[in-house]
Amino acid sequence: MKLPKINSLYGRIFAIFWTTMLLVLIAVLSLPHLDPRVARDVPSDTLTKLYKVRDKVQNRLEGETDLSRAIMTFDNQFSRGNNHRKNEVPRLFLSEQDGTILSTQDRDSFKFRTLQNFITSVESPDTPMQKLYGKYMLAGPLPITLADQELHMYIGMRWNQPPPFLINLFDKPLQLLLAVMAVSTPLLLWLAWALSQPARRLERAARRVAKGEFTEDPELETGTAEFKQAGSSFNQMVLAVNQIISGQQRLLSDISHELRSPLTRLRMATALATRKQGESPELKRIDTEAQRLEQMIGELLELSRMNIDSHVTRETQPASSLWEEILDDAQFEAEQRGKQLTYSDIPDVTLSGNPKLLMSAIENIIRNAICYGQNKIDIEMQVEQQHLLICVEDDGPGVPEEEINDIFRPFYRVSTARDRESGGTGLGLAITQSAVLQHNGEITASRSKLGGLKMAVKLPLSL
Repeated sequence: MKLPKINSLYGRIFAIFWTTMLLVLIAVLSLPHLDPRVARDVPSDTLTKLYKVRDKVQNRLEGETDLSRAIMTFDNQFSRGNNHRKNEVPRLFLSEQDGTILSTQDRDSFKFRTLQNFITSVESPDTPMQKLYGKYMLAGPLPITLADQELHMYIGMRWNQPPPFLINLFDKPLQLLLAVMAVSTPLLLWLAWALSQPARRLERAARRVAKGEFTEDPELETGTAEFKQAGSSFNQMVLAVNQIISGQQRLLSDISHELRSPLTRLRMATALATRKQGESPELKRIDTEAQRLEQMIGELLELSRMNIDSHVTRETQPASSLWEEILDDAQFEAEQRGKQLTYSDIPDVTLSGNPKLLMSAIENIIRNAICYGQNKIDIEMQVEQQHLLICVEDDGPGVPEEEINDIFRPFYRVSTARDRESGGTGLGLAITQSAVLQHNGEITASRSKLGGLKMAVKLPLSL
């Protein structure tokens, strides 16, 4: 019959618990039946041999009518044994039916003391029992008739068999502990493995989501009922987040695209008005603001294009393939402007993410440093605790300390000439920060040792 499969986590725990308890219960219940130190029935084959010995003694002393002489003959022939094999030959003992030992030997010896204890522990004289004392086994009573009197006979022999395995365990707590550990460890290891596998799958899926990989994992919906339900809910959450992000990014892209049409018509109307009426400060101001608005929309459209499905499109690439060409081009551009750009070797590491976003983010920081730096730009890349740290510094005017935390806000422009002269829209660093955060990274701004601005980007490596 095929046993039903246990799909519940609690069901598995209870199954292992009751299995362990059943093994312990079986061991405890079987101990009295296996312990020779407890008085128990004599096995049938041994009992047959004992009766043969009894019959032999009874036949040997059959003609004796005096009980005293019969006891003396019994002690000399059957109780003392061979001197050379005293510990191997069984010894026989006699007692009255009330338990009084009949013997001509010293009754204070160990064998007689154990015999007296055995006689008192036998519950029914009609049923022969056996009991182990150390390495000495006593069996009896066997009914025997000597000198026309009904007596009991007992047989003692040396126990050369090794004690049962369970007896050794219960006599030695350390061995018992080791045995329990040997039995329970495989069950506990199996339980730990059964619990850890679904949890590890869920952990790996959570790491992928933290890195921006919003993909479903069918393996999460396997295993016990609890983890299967958690995996199903996790996949539904990933699907919902994926749809929300994609929907928002497409909405932003559609809005930016639709705004371009009225801006184009506005600039055409401004050009026609200028042609008819000639140049005027008002028309020039309208055209300037329209150009700036069109630039903003263009940057928003570019941002939305990069972000659409960027959380789904992920690749693992070496860092050199992402930024080596960008650094070479930036160095050439800086030389053309009469500035010095230096950069360290790119570490031999790999990153997982959207290549376009990663390239655009670092390129934007470098070009800002070239634009605002006066003479020197320094770029350093190094590995630090499973992260790639990229620092870009310049010797430009920098950013006031009170405004450093605001430069990543969309459309924010600092109060100094650093941003006003460029005519920027204030979206560059917002786009860069968005790209870095999508890759579970960090970006910070601070004062550079060169006197200008220092931008530090920290990206996790692909393991």
